[in-house]
Amino acid sequence: MSKRKIPTVMKFGGTSVQDAKAFARVAEIVAGEKGNSPVVVTSAMAKVTDALLQAFDLAKKGDFETGFNSLKTHFERHSQVSRKLTDKNQQKSFQTELDFAKKELSDLLIRVSRRSLPLQMLKDAIVSYGEQLSSRLLAEVCKAKGLNARQMDSRRLIVTDDEYGAAAPIWDETEKLIQLELENLIKAGEIPILGGFIAASRGGETTTLGRGGSDYSAALVGAALRAREIQIWTDVTGVLTCDPRICPEARTLKTLSYEEAAELAYFGAKVLHPKTIQPAVD
Repeated sequence: MSKRKIPTVMKFGGTSVQDAKAFARVAEIVAGEKGNSPVVVTSAMAKVTDALLQAFDLAKKGDFETGFNSLKTHFERHSQVSRKLTDKNQQKSFQTELDFAKKELSDLLIRVSRRSLPLQMLKDAIVSYGEQLSSRLLAEVCKAKGLNARQMDSRRLIVTDDEYGAAAPIWDETEKLIQLELENLIKAGEIPILGGFIAASRGGETTTLGRGGSDYSAALVGAALRAREIQIWTDVTGVLTCDPRICPEARTLKTLSYEEAAELAYFGAKVLHPKTIQPAVD
């Protein structure tokens, strides 16, 4: 009987996947953890979630066409990364997926303008495309680097209630699904790459865990897999003693207890989502 591999969960924020250079850097970091059975959780590309929310707001006012057109520069950003970092076959495959996402987003925005379904349900479905596309793109970039990466749909892993916009995970079901879907991949040496922030209700509808919820996703995955470590990669060196924009003498803390991290997150420190700590403690 083979020994169970203990994974390392690595979460990358939006600025870590903001352009081709950033994607390439993430692939290098993941490659460096290859021996530690990495499981990758990624946010949407920087500014994409805001753009999707703006498109939703425009559609809600009846102007779905302007809303959809406002997303075109962000679609192109994804295509640029694919062209720069993946081969021709990968580019073709990703473009097919991107075109499908465009059509689905257009349909969703039309539904918003017509209010044919509950708006919060539609909103979650729309904003989920940031992570759906970034995780697919990152998987392709990692493959181009020679890594055995595979995108996994987080909606098949994290089950929540139907509180759209701030859904609560149903832990027992989520834990079983994560183990069922990911443990064999890890055992086979594959690197699962999934979008943070997004999940699905028991009825299969797309839900989200609240803004900044990718940290929470990583903690849930780490807890379910009994990971050795949950790494939160961001554009700062770590948790600082104070806001460096206000206090030039800010220092990076070498260690932080779970209690201290939870308190910081609860009172608004953006370095961690407030709900991230408990799954990691458990």
